[in-house]
Amino acid sequence: MTNISLIIPFYNEIENGTFLFTELKSFIERNRALKFEVILIDDGSEDQSFEFFSDQFNTFPGIVKIIKLSKNFGSHSAVRAGLIHANSEYCVFVSADLQDPLNLVIDLYNEAKKGFEIVFASRNNLPTTFFERIFSSLYSYLMKKYVNKSYPKLGFDTVLFSSKIKGNLNLNIEANSSIQLQILNLGFKMSFISYQKNIRKNGKSKWSTAKKIKLFIDSFVAFSYVPIRFVTILGIFLFLTGVIFTCILFFRKLILNDLVSGWTMLISILCIGFGVTNISLGIIAEYLWRTFDASRNRPVFIIDEITEFNN
Repeated sequence: MTNISLIIPFYNEIENGTFLFTELKSFIERNRALKFEVILIDDGSEDQSFEFFSDQFNTFPGIVKIIKLSKNFGSHSAVRAGLIHANSEYCVFVSADLQDPLNLVIDLYNEAKKGFEIVFASRNNLPTTFFERIFSSLYSYLMKKYVNKSYPKLGFDTVLFSSKIKGNLNLNIEANSSIQLQILNLGFKMSFISYQKNIRKNGKSKWSTAKKIKLFIDSFVAFSYVPIRFVTILGIFLFLTGVIFTCILFFRKLILNDLVSGWTMLISILCIGFGVTNISLGIIAEYLWRTFDASRNRPVFIIDEITEFNN
């Protein structure tokens, strides 16, 4: 059995392929005391990434598995496909753009050897763009407050975990979920180390705004009852507000008789009321849809083909 499985999902990363190959090869040669297994997952790339990686890693020293998915299922589903085929003492997620430095893997492994089943790499720097900083800070704050108090202040992307954790994840493959949060909520002995996230050197990030919004919704709906509880509290608040407002109008009409009939107040109340109702129905629908989706038991990923090298 190898020591560490490097699980690397990629999507349209042909521009970054040579850089990734060179860095991985250099990293493994520097750490010959450990045995690595490299698992690359093509998450439905629309360019020639799969063919390019297959040609590049044909001469790669060590065990390499390249898994091609039938379509783009998302990075979380892709790493789950990699976990199914991992055969190491520990597994770790590695970004294909290497914004999380490879030397971090050794730090995570050394920390795990102290007796931890899970070791998270917590970022100590925020993203460069304003929107990404706002999103990252807000997401981390809400996850820490409403999902898990152990969630790092600036968030995390990389985590190393034992084969025991891998077995648990493979038995509980969740759709429309966050695998990082699933690991965080398992409750096993864990530790955190900090690191400096690098700037992407090649190609363009595939982490789009739509994917960020989906992760935000999935994280709350899959791991927290807060949205559905919010609907209940909001409903109670609006009901009490309506009762108080109705009493005020009734007594003013009865005593002062100074209210002028008109459509302004009625339209305002209707707009607010219907707006809140639609938001509430949308939140409830998210839970119902995920319940329905889970009941169908459709596969979270579909593997098209697997290429293996062992040099």
